[in-house]
Amino acid sequence: MLVDSHCHLNFPEFKQDLDLVIKNANDQGIKYMLTVNTRLSESLDIQSIAEANSNIFCSVGVHPHDSKDYNDSSLIEKLKNHAKHPKVVALGETGLDYYYNNSDEKAQIDCFNMHLDTGIELGLPVIIHTRDADTDTISCLDEHPNAKGVFHCFSGSTEFAKQGLDRGLYISFSGIITFKKAEELREAVKFVPLDRILVETDSPFLAPIPHRGRRNEPAFTLFVAKLVAELKDISLEEVAEATTKNFFTLFDKATP
Repeated sequence: MLVDSHCHLNFPEFKQDLDLVIKNANDQGIKYMLTVNTRLSESLDIQSIAEANSNIFCSVGVHPHDSKDYNDSSLIEKLKNHAKHPKVVALGETGLDYYYNNSDEKAQIDCFNMHLDTGIELGLPVIIHTRDADTDTISCLDEHPNAKGVFHCFSGSTEFAKQGLDRGLYISFSGIITFKKAEELREAVKFVPLDRILVETDSPFLAPIPHRGRRNEPAFTLFVAKLVAELKDISLEEVAEATTKNFFTLFDKATP
């Protein structure tokens, strides 16, 4: 049994065949999925997907790209209200993205900090997107030492993974680890302890080899888990057992 700890089932790419996508995942042993929010305007749609499927959980949050639209304190109350939903088990995805910089850095930091503050208050983990923003990401985390969460779709160095681990975070790996040029990232997989690893697809994006270039979907979590097993020289069953346990430990509002 595996968990796709990060996917976007409300995205247009799944509109025509979502039921089949969920069935495909279940058929491949992906029993649980976490469909992740990027805009508050999508929250009700995401919650309805989780309500209709007992094995799907969801989050609420604002992606760093859209931080400029949610950079006042009213965001905290909006997050709290949505987090009352029984299937909302996390905040995010949130964080910092200085690669695209679709929102200015201050707006991103303010928005990220509000998610961290709210996560601490509610006891919910924060799903963290970070790209080209290592220093500021760590600074925000250091200002919130009681926050819990995960670096999702990790694509950084072993040293950055260590910084996250030292702050109690989990590290989630996606299909990027299968890409030909991702050797440094595969070293990070070897480095991160098994009891701190999650697996994900970030679908519909970043389909792993051998499906690269196609729409990604939760069923492809299996390819990520298989490579984690190979890199750590353990069985797929051990990876499945550990990452599933890790998911329900971190997202402890979720009930298996």
